[in-house]
Amino acid sequence: MKPSFALFVVAISALLASCTQEQQNQISRSVQNWTGTNGVLEFYAGDKLMRRFIRIDKISTALGTDDNVPRSYRYGYGVLDENFNMVVDAGEKKVYFEISDYASNYIFFENPR
Repeated sequence: MKPSFALFVVAISALLASCTQEQQNQISRSVQNWTGTNGVLEFYAGDKLMRRFIRIDKISTALGTDDNVPRSYRYGYGVLDENFNMVVDAGEKKVYFEISDYASNYIFFENPR
């Protein structure tokens, strides 16, 4: 390993170690917004699918009203796919949802269809 690269690795490690956990969480949350055209969000209880939202076009990190600091959840709008068939059926409507950073078992992906 070249000395300059080793020094760089040590400097980055020291910088990250000096950040508090909250600062690290805020840094990671601040870049977790997604904008696309056809996102799918699935929530699980163990291995069982409990909720699915389809046709999501944006998921945003919540920010404080007064301090503009990232909050511990993200939010968006999508169609609640009540019968889990990945199709918007009659009666299925677009709804608001929130995703907690704590204890939410979910998978988010862009629909390949």
